[in-house]
Amino acid sequence: MDVVSSLTSALPASAVITDPDSMDAYRWDRANDPDAGVPLAVVRANSTEEVQTVVRIAAEAKVPIVPRGAGSGLSGGSSAISGGIVLSLDRMREISIDPITRMAVVQPGAFNAEVKAAAAEHGLWYPPDPSSFEFCSIGGNIATNAGGLCCVKYGVTTDYVLGMTVVLADGRAVELGGPRLKDVAGLPLTKLFVGSEGTLGVITEVTLRLIPAQLPPTTVVAMFRRLDDATKAVLDIAREMRPSMLEFMDRASINAVEDELRMGLDREAEAMLVMQSDEPGEHSGVQAARLQEICSLNTASECYLTEDPDEGEAFVTARRIAIPAVEKKGALLLEDVGVPLPKLGDLVLGIERIAAEREVTIAVIAHAGDGNTHPLLVLDPKDEEQQKRAQIAYGEVMDLATGLGGTITGEHGVGRLKAPWLAPYLGEDVMELNHRIKQALDPDNIFNPGSVYTGL
Repeated sequence: MDVVSSLTSALPASAVITDPDSMDAYRWDRANDPDAGVPLAVVRANSTEEVQTVVRIAAEAKVPIVPRGAGSGLSGGSSAISGGIVLSLDRMREISIDPITRMAVVQPGAFNAEVKAAAAEHGLWYPPDPSSFEFCSIGGNIATNAGGLCCVKYGVTTDYVLGMTVVLADGRAVELGGPRLKDVAGLPLTKLFVGSEGTLGVITEVTLRLIPAQLPPTTVVAMFRRLDDATKAVLDIAREMRPSMLEFMDRASINAVEDELRMGLDREAEAMLVMQSDEPGEHSGVQAARLQEICSLNTASECYLTEDPDEGEAFVTARRIAIPAVEKKGALLLEDVGVPLPKLGDLVLGIERIAAEREVTIAVIAHAGDGNTHPLLVLDPKDEEQQKRAQIAYGEVMDLATGLGGTITGEHGVGRLKAPWLAPYLGEDVMELNHRIKQALDPDNIFNPGSVYTGL
């Protein structure tokens, strides 16, 4: 019996998709990888048991599996493989909240926003908040260890993952970690799967830590006529405090957002910082006033403070929609390089030089408080020469970041787009260690081959 016949006989009829037109929606993530293949089938699993069935069938036939969440990834990590199976977890959306232990048990297809909403019903909060929180899945967040706008104070996804159920390459489902805040028995295998980008197993359930609801924040917005003044302000802020948000946008992203929202942003500004303080009581206003003062000392051309939640959220929304706003200017090559915070200015100014030298537009947004920067290279689909220059610039930005002691990815993952740069970044010994772990858990390389690790 062939693989497709085995899948259709073992699973509910509605779970298996083989029609080419219907499968198209599952072939790409937001990176729009041009090399995405046509799978044998798409399986929309409903349970851990169905995932196990798919993995066992694929393992016996040595057919590759690409696990997939909401398809909101930005690195080609869920690009379909010709002759493989796309295993979609989008139907697995259950969420259970325990307000006593402040934990959530969540299936991987649930959206980040759905987890936040379920937690909020109990006066609780799930802090990791990627800009795409309204449509990205928890499974995908875990696969890339996503961060977000609040990560400067509250940390990233791995800081909230307590346990998970994982289906291994031989079809076994194992329980890692669990509903315990302290647990050091055995190796920390739960953390091994956070950020593994679907290359080691399929996560089918997670236990997440929740915290009390965030207090209403005070928002500060500052505009700068010089990039280095903005990055200097970031360093001065980080030296003194940890606000709950410290976000950066450059001139290209400011103008793209202004084109979209028409909210009166200064189009001549070279940079904008969006900051928030959620300290309790009067401390929020005191910290926000100090943020305002630091920006003014760094020659901000405009600095605005508001305690109005709707007004503050409008500026946060401006930051969140920066990527789709820039995307309307052309196709995008997206990066998320990160550097040690003292090197943020060198990175931002270096990207500006690369953009000028290669004659390409690179809009820059950043989680400035932790040095995670998202350069957005704008491509003209009709200009092949410009696309070639942009591809060169893409690599130069990564080389710049690593040369500054940084990384090729902070939260979007390596995927397929950045796989060629992984070995030079990690070095020979660490890359070999990665390969050994991959081969130990997935000896036949059925999970997401070609993503992250090349040459296996």
